[in-house]
Amino acid sequence: MRVTVDLNKCQDHGQCVYAAPDLFSLDDNGRLALRSEAADVYEAEVDEANADELQEAADVCPLQAITVRE
Repeated sequence: MRVTVDLNKCQDHGQCVYAAPDLFSLDDNGRLALRSEAADVYEAEVDEANADELQEAADVCPLQAITVRE
């Protein structure tokens, strides 16, 4: 399963962190820890064991910045 986070859409509300704390976190400045100055998009493969958590994070994102593909 693949997750994509559009970092241009993301406004660091942190709902993904509450829904999937094993997959998402905020840094010391309250910004999504997946951010990189060199990238507008974060992509990663996620273990199927975290599928429910990941889908919940995508569902609760207020800006729909998280996309999940199988």
